[in-house]
Amino acid sequence: MDTAVVRQIPPNALPVAGDFGARLLAMPGKSKASLGIGIAALAAVVVALSMWSSQGDYKVLYANLSDKDGGAIIAQLSQMNVPYRHADGGAAILVPAAQVHDARLKLASAGLPKGSVVGFELMDTARFGLTQFGERLNFQRGLEGELTRSITALAAVQGARVHLALPNQNGFFREQQKPSASVLLSLHPGRTLDRTQVAGIVHLVASSVAEMSPKAVSVLDQTGALLSGPSDAVATSGLDAQQLQYVSQIEQGYAKRIVDLLEPVVGRDNLRASVAAEIDFSQTESTSELFKPNQGDSAEKTVRSQQSTEVGGSAAVAATGVPGATSNQPPQQATAPVTGAAVPLQTAQTGSSGSAARRDSVVNYEVDKTVRVTRNATGTVKRLNAAVVVNNRSVTDAKGKTTTTPLGPEEIEKLTALVRESVGFSQERGDSVKVINAPFRREAPITDELPLWKQPETIDLVRTLAVPGALAAVALLVTFALVRPALRAAREAAPKGQRLHAIAQDQESLPQVSGNRLPVLEAPRSGAQLEQARQLAKQNPAAVAGIVRDWVSGEKAA
Repeated sequence: MDTAVVRQIPPNALPVAGDFGARLLAMPGKSKASLGIGIAALAAVVVALSMWSSQGDYKVLYANLSDKDGGAIIAQLSQMNVPYRHADGGAAILVPAAQVHDARLKLASAGLPKGSVVGFELMDTARFGLTQFGERLNFQRGLEGELTRSITALAAVQGARVHLALPNQNGFFREQQKPSASVLLSLHPGRTLDRTQVAGIVHLVASSVAEMSPKAVSVLDQTGALLSGPSDAVATSGLDAQQLQYVSQIEQGYAKRIVDLLEPVVGRDNLRASVAAEIDFSQTESTSELFKPNQGDSAEKTVRSQQSTEVGGSAAVAATGVPGATSNQPPQQATAPVTGAAVPLQTAQTGSSGSAARRDSVVNYEVDKTVRVTRNATGTVKRLNAAVVVNNRSVTDAKGKTTTTPLGPEEIEKLTALVRESVGFSQERGDSVKVINAPFRREAPITDELPLWKQPETIDLVRTLAVPGALAAVALLVTFALVRPALRAAREAAPKGQRLHAIAQDQESLPQVSGNRLPVLEAPRSGAQLEQARQLAKQNPAAVAGIVRDWVSGEKAA
């Protein structure tokens, strides 16, 4: 049997299985540097990721802070050992989401944020020996600050400044000066205030200061436009805000009546109604007096005054008159011509008594008097104008096709009669009602949907995953760019003199295998060497078995 020859390896050149440290030492310097940098970068990524995950997500604690409040809050957070961040150029402070509510409660207990506007808390820090002028000034500043806080509570108001003119009241002045106020508003972009809100601000300021009239309060916006002054339409019509609101309520009430009455007939969203009302706010007062005289004895009479005069005497009365029987008769009693009552005016004594007497009586009666004051009600409707537009009728056939047809004259007349009855039509008042039929244009609603990458949820998700995603990308880049090439070079590198070459049918003369001493062969790497090793195993199985036994036991062959 042919014996394969092998190259003998020195004992000190035998390999050590798994000697990774030797391979690292055999690597070139460039690979060693790349491996060290890669391992350091991976360690930094792991540390950064652990720190970020331990801190968690940050939420806004306070926004739109002044520099003074921001510094005080940061100092308090530092004392509380609460981590924080800045945003919006320092105008917002962010803290971990789990500590937002706790931090707000603790800061509120400390009186933060105080705000750039001071209120009545300014009176809590009054100094000893403060003069009366300083006390009045602090009170005015506190009142201005409280009014500013109340006004800025409105949704449309971004900021406000209140200036109060409080004159010094003096008891020696006959005419005291009245206080006045000016309010400057800074509105949010795109926001406006209606007349009702402006009137509310005016009454808020006027009610907060004693003896201040609402007319003495001026309200301006950031553009300098006067908001509290009457507009041209109001000045021309002479109506105030309450009267305009009353007119608007009247018109809306009539329009709602029309819509509620006709919607069951023509269908929902198939009509539009508008009502214009002319309201009379003039006040008229009339006074009339009626006098009723007392007529007849049966009429009730009220005595206002009564005067009686009686004169008596004993002088002889000479006979007068024409002698005869007529002169001897006593005189008749006189009758009052006004009331018709018989009142004795004078009693004459007969001439035979020898004495004279006279009695006068004057009675004044009250005359009936009626005073009537008539005051007309304000806010009465002088005229109504109602306009109604009705859509065409929609008809669906058996096939499901929908067509529109206009309404007939009879239907229009019926709808007009309904509208007249709903608004209380009056021909004498000059009311006007007009109902027409016209097709409505149905436009598809425009949906302004934000793209996915602009939606707030997507933005929050990206912000949440940005940091870990960036760290993971850095870790992958370091792994594939630095660590992996270095490890590949370490696997390929081996110490010199430790490779065994099993060469079948070698030309060199090698010592024969004798006894139990077996040569050590290197595992074949190429296909030709593998084939030669197989041939060797077939020809000399004992030698191959010895080589394998030495590899397993780790012994070195001689």
